[in-house]
Amino acid sequence: MIGTDGSLYGRLITAMVTPFGDDGKIDYKATEAIANHLFKTGSSAILVCGTTGESPTLSDEEKIDLLKCVKAVAKGRGKVIFGAGSNDTEKSAKFAALAQKEGAEGLLIVAPYYNKPNQAGIEAHIKKIAQSSTLPLIIYNIPGRTGINILPETIVRIAEQCPTVHALKDSTGSTDQSAEIAGRAPNNFRIYSGDDYLTLPFLSIGACGVISVASHVAGEAISGMMAKFFSGDVDGPRTIQYKYLPLFRGLFAAPNPVPVKYALSKLNLCKENVRLPLVPMSEDEKNVLKQILKDTGVLENLSYV
Repeated sequence: MIGTDGSLYGRLITAMVTPFGDDGKIDYKATEAIANHLFKTGSSAILVCGTTGESPTLSDEEKIDLLKCVKAVAKGRGKVIFGAGSNDTEKSAKFAALAQKEGAEGLLIVAPYYNKPNQAGIEAHIKKIAQSSTLPLIIYNIPGRTGINILPETIVRIAEQCPTVHALKDSTGSTDQSAEIAGRAPNNFRIYSGDDYLTLPFLSIGACGVISVASHVAGEAISGMMAKFFSGDVDGPRTIQYKYLPLFRGLFAAPNPVPVKYALSKLNLCKENVRLPLVPMSEDEKNVLKQILKDTGVLENLSYV
């Protein structure tokens, strides 16, 4: 049975956006501002070059530059995790080794998308990457994007056989599947919810925290919700969950990270620019999200930025 403490990366990991200027290039000044903001508002770790960071449209050089930039901002306030996964095993392994050399403190490895291997192929893929680095590795299971589900028996077997595989980011939407893993995986294994709206249900079956998007604008609330849960409070976490549920949903009303970048633009932390094939929200979509930000108090709560 897994443990539920936050000893690996803390309880609140933010999957950080990559801000772009009007010229389409990475805005490193905004990157520094967002990273500072995340550490100030409760993030215990930052994940760079994940899906929320638009990793499919980042060059290899940009990915490493982002890692270096956020590492320079962290200064011991939290850990920095690097999204090294792709559907190319050899490239992912090389990136894992390079990320360790450049100071990453962990790796996120997604199931191979598009080529859709079977369970044996998924296992071989993850093990090959794990062998290329000594960093703690988080498996990312998100069938909605990859087209394949990593089954519980596969995850448990990898966790038992690979000493550097320490956690799962579960974006299956299935508490049943995660509960099965929680009951069978080793004690040093951890589960993180991969969806903000499911954080509280996932905590109830053994997750230790969340890899969040909403923490860009509601980090203190999410961190507080988890602190209350682990202190034994029953009603406090539910109250917070109910209040912010419209925000959790609203931030995925358009393809991620389009809505959260719009929200950050309202806080003057970055521009809402995204890279194709993503496009900005429509005016109607923006008006709906703006109202959610007002109703949940996000704009007022973060007025210091």
